[in-house]
Amino acid sequence: MTLDHEVDTLVIGGGVVGMSIAYGLARAGERVRLLDEGDDAFRAARGNFGLVWVQGKGLGNPGYARWTMAAARQWPTFAQELSERAGVDVELSQIGGLTMCLDPDDLAERAAGLQAIGTQIGAPYPFEILDAAQLRELSPHVGPEVVGAVFCPLDGHVSPLRLLRGLVQGFESMGGELRAGGRVDAIEHRDHGFRVRAGSTTHAAGKVVLAAGLGNAALAPMVGLEAPVKPNRGQILVSERVQPFLRHPSLYVRQTGEGVVQIGDSKEDVGLDDGTTLAQLARIADRAERCFPLLKGINIVRTWGALRVMSPDGFPIYQASSACPGAFVVTCHSGVTLAAQHAGALADWIRGGTEPAEIAGFKAERFHV
Repeated sequence: MTLDHEVDTLVIGGGVVGMSIAYGLARAGERVRLLDEGDDAFRAARGNFGLVWVQGKGLGNPGYARWTMAAARQWPTFAQELSERAGVDVELSQIGGLTMCLDPDDLAERAAGLQAIGTQIGAPYPFEILDAAQLRELSPHVGPEVVGAVFCPLDGHVSPLRLLRGLVQGFESMGGELRAGGRVDAIEHRDHGFRVRAGSTTHAAGKVVLAAGLGNAALAPMVGLEAPVKPNRGQILVSERVQPFLRHPSLYVRQTGEGVVQIGDSKEDVGLDDGTTLAQLARIADRAERCFPLLKGINIVRTWGALRVMSPDGFPIYQASSACPGAFVVTCHSGVTLAAQHAGALADWIRGGTEPAEIAGFKAERFHV
């Protein structure tokens, strides 16, 4: 068994969530090592739709609404920082996003939900309800079945793979260590830190951050924490490149900087099955074609399924361990939207700063009330 040299913080999990935290810690001057299980792990980050999304986030949970809005407002600066530090353009476009509605009752229900969020947070919550004529003025290729849409100026989208690449390159440029291909087998808490065994190597660190997605369910009890997360599958279709037609991303359809169209999503409770099914893909394609008839007949070049990381109520789990001081668990299903907050305020808290007020309610104990 090899004992690797000690670092300030060991981050377990190399997806967008773990990489954002590791990036923020390294930016603050910490010695950080990140352990990534490898390509045989479930990869939520690499199956992500790429939305930076505010509208609808936090209904019934004002803290999450504020946390999400703050993250979205930081995205332009964060994207520019990644471009300068890592030389990676993450293809951020943040000119607002649309949720298309094919049914008047759906549009009314969404409007009521957003109004309720604004009331709950006691602060301006930017959104606009567009009727059919207003929507087609903004997005001319919308189909005749669409009755209207919700528009939020804070919404946008990025390339998830470019984001992940930018975080990795930025992290390593600041001296961060990335170790791939090692599955964590055990975590031992000691008076002055932790020993983490991954394969034939033991890693020493003063602090440990669990950001391993679905893997957190097994890892958290090793440090006196709980992460009752379960998978929820989403399926996506990707088209050939087409002429630009969609400037504003929608909840179900977006056009990337390369011109391809991504179409999603589904929400399926199927356990650890990240495959695809013809029935779901057909439903997804039908809805997209009803929203944008010009998609009829375009070639689909690939499809995929990926597993979201979902807590019982859908909100994040951010918690420091009282049993093993210096251990933290971080899990959420909006890693792209929240990346700037994870690299900023959350990383500052992990370093010993004040816990952000917005996340005070995201402890696992809430599931036992």
